[in-house]
Amino acid sequence: MVTPDPAVTPLTALRRIARSSPSPAESERCDFCAAGIESAHPHVVDLQSRALLCACRPCHLLFTDERANLRYRAVPQRHLSLPGSAVGDDVWDALQIPVGLVFLFRSSVQNRMVACYPGPAGATESELPLPAWDRMVAHTPRLGLLRPDVEALLVRRVRGADTTCHLVPIDACYELVGRLRTGWRGFDGGREAHDAMDRFFARLQALSRPAPPVGAP
Repeated sequence: MVTPDPAVTPLTALRRIARSSPSPAESERCDFCAAGIESAHPHVVDLQSRALLCACRPCHLLFTDERANLRYRAVPQRHLSLPGSAVGDDVWDALQIPVGLVFLFRSSVQNRMVACYPGPAGATESELPLPAWDRMVAHTPRLGLLRPDVEALLVRRVRGADTTCHLVPIDACYELVGRLRTGWRGFDGGREAHDAMDRFFARLQALSRPAPPVGAP
């Protein structure tokens, strides 16, 4: 495992994402070429450290080839909605996920699925057995659309409401982690954290389109 540069750790990237309107003196810089970039900019994942790096559009395009054997991979911008039944009660119980909010992604370097639970301390991480994920994909083949390292399955389960499932860019998950971490109060997050989640998922729903059948262009 490569030790990430403190300048480009996920926490640093989160602060950049959460910053809504930086002043000209505090403008963002591309982590590859140091060119100035807008506050809303694409990201690139370091596959070794899993750190998020900010990128200008030209640098982002350098890492979009998923077949290339590179250390970095561009984070795509697609947002797909999936039926809540993709993670039904039986699957949820079998995975032993302890909370109602989780995002899952595949690390290609470690060849494993990772489950992250956002909370007041950031994202608590645990390993998800590959056979369990394979059973989920067998149940809902569209989960196989998930791109390793750069996309995640984000699941929210609220008591008395439908389960929400989205396939999202990995940086969106870390944005949610940052928002919850700064607004968390008490044991269950408090009203501020729950309102932040409601706003986040409402925006996510507006951005998302239904996931296409496997094999569709």
